[in-house]
Amino acid sequence: TTGGSYSAASGCKPAICWWTALTNNQTKESERLTSRALFIMIGAAPNTTWLGGHCSLDEKGFIETGLDTGGRSPFETSCAGIFAIGDVRSGSVKRVASAVGEGSVVVSAVHQHIAGLQPEAAE
Repeated sequence: TTGGSYSAASGCKPAICWWTALTNNQTKESERLTSRALFIMIGAAPNTTWLGGHCSLDEKGFIETGLDTGGRSPFETSCAGIFAIGDVRSGSVKRVASAVGEGSVVVSAVHQHIAGLQPEAAE
């Protein structure tokens, strides 16, 4: 297990690994490890600065969603019509399968929001 900012290279092909090299991106120090498998977890730091403070973030910079933040559904943010799912959402479990599930659930809320933006048809 490593923390911080590392780059990884490996001698792997499907179903087998021989080695993994980790390079510290700050010190450029590199270490080559014998390994049989490689698991990489990314996404622990949110990239939410592009929101420019428009939507509510938690103390770590993850996007807050749900009724408590002014959203009308569990995945709507404090900005009407902006939805957040997956790693960037505050309180998420930071796993791909969860993000996929959240994405499938939020589709109906997005459709409802878009339908509310449509002008009423002339009678």
